[in-house]
Amino acid sequence: MSGGYEARLAEMGVSLPDAPAPAANYVPYVVSGNLVFVSGQISMADGAFITGKLGADMDVDAGAAAAKTCAIGLLAQVKAACGGDLDRLKRVVKLTGFVNSTADFGDQPKVVNGASDFLVEALGDAGRHSRSAVSAASLPFGVAVEIEGIFEIA
Repeated sequence: MSGGYEARLAEMGVSLPDAPAPAANYVPYVVSGNLVFVSGQISMADGAFITGKLGADMDVDAGAAAAKTCAIGLLAQVKAACGGDLDRLKRVVKLTGFVNSTADFGDQPKVVNGASDFLVEALGDAGRHSRSAVSAASLPFGVAVEIEGIFEIA
């Protein structure tokens, strides 16, 4: 991508935060060969959790916005895994999105689109990926969305 990924993010008004530290006994990412496996990133904005349950007290648009924050967290972890050089990212391989939702809510894919659409907008074709979007009865800290990812790097 011409100008680099961080330049594109800046054009979009997005700056990557420092990669968040894990909240329990695990590592935020594992590099194996040319793949980076990033642990689940939870929905956060301005240092606060984005909480809610889709189908109860949160609508799809708000859920998609929460999912976008997860994608930003994923990119922050990839940048850390690449020693601070996000341009080593070759492509997003797979996302698995977990949506805190009621038993009758069925729009998990629309919620996780908030992350997918953001990654394609920010990374172009390198942002296109395979994906799962599943319901969760609850998520840590009551967050609305958690997304983990697999990324290919150079």
